[in-house]
Amino acid sequence: QVAVILVAAKLGGEICQRYFRVPSVLGELAAGVIIGPFALGGWSILGFDPLFPLAIHGESFSGIPVSTEIYFLAQFASIVLLFVVGLETDLSLFMKYAGPALLVAAGGVILPFFLGMVSTVIFGPAEGLFSPEALFMGAIMTATSVGITARVLTELKSLHTAEGVTILAAAVVDDVLGILILTVVVGISTIGSISAGGVAWVGFKAVGFWLVLTGGGILLAPYIARVIGRLQVPGGGVVLFLALALFAAAMAEMFGLALIIGAYSLGLALSRTELAHRLMDPLTAIYHGLVPVFFVVMGMFVNISAMKGALLLGVVITLLAIVSKVIGGGLPALAAGFNMRGAWRIGFGMLPRGEVAL
Repeated sequence: QVAVILVAAKLGGEICQRYFRVPSVLGELAAGVIIGPFALGGWSILGFDPLFPLAIHGESFSGIPVSTEIYFLAQFASIVLLFVVGLETDLSLFMKYAGPALLVAAGGVILPFFLGMVSTVIFGPAEGLFSPEALFMGAIMTATSVGITARVLTELKSLHTAEGVTILAAAVVDDVLGILILTVVVGISTIGSISAGGVAWVGFKAVGFWLVLTGGGILLAPYIARVIGRLQVPGGGVVLFLALALFAAAMAEMFGLALIIGAYSLGLALSRTELAHRLMDPLTAIYHGLVPVFFVVMGMFVNISAMKGALLLGVVITLLAIVSKVIGGGLPALAAGFNMRGAWRIGFGMLPRGEVAL
């Protein structure tokens, strides 16, 4: 399975990059759709069992269509992706544009949430703006994909630009805000209400941990790098860097955030150290070997046949997903001092949806 995923990823990426001049990540996602359990991977061909049968966890399909092992590998790959992106991010540029990023993130949450609710009432099954269906669709519309955004910015060599840093920082904040919104929606849907204190506690845990991890990481980074840099065992630095990324990811999950936020924050904290620059080559090799698995597996989650009953709502949501992020992210960027071209770039940069929404 892993062999087929890697070959499909590179073929899809090569086709997209060579013939269509678009980032290879699109080819990897498309390859995942094609070989996934809802398409070719679920077929019995020439008498052989399906290569990617629909995974049944427990007594029923749990929403994760691939095996636990493949899903684990994809999660590990996502940690590597965001950790390396964090190491490549210019920390001083990140701090400089943190304010505009907060504005962009707020606009990129409020407008998509509102349009998601309204469209589900008009074109979908929701009976009112505050029905579970409308609230759920609004919540899902808010999440910008940190993974896809980071990968595309890296391939376009735009990660170190003012717009690129603002987009990535805003995507991270989007995830934190999205977690809070989803907490409220799930609370209302399951028990009919949720207390302000409950929401505040979830927000305090998520935001507090994020700030402590990033701030504490920045303060401790020189000491961490000095200790790891003294190791003489081959590969010791790379392995311990990855171990720290995994630990930060696990802690992020414990505090209610997506694991990729923990990996990115730690990578950002370590980005200024000399050791990080020395380890980029071996980490990049690991990146190229693992990260395509993540995007192929994300594509394998897509069940095209399930879309038949929701084509109208799907088209409407797709259009509003574009408009809401371009306007919701672009106008605050314009207000924050970016010129029209920069605001357009940021608005379109906030578009991707992927692992966070899934």
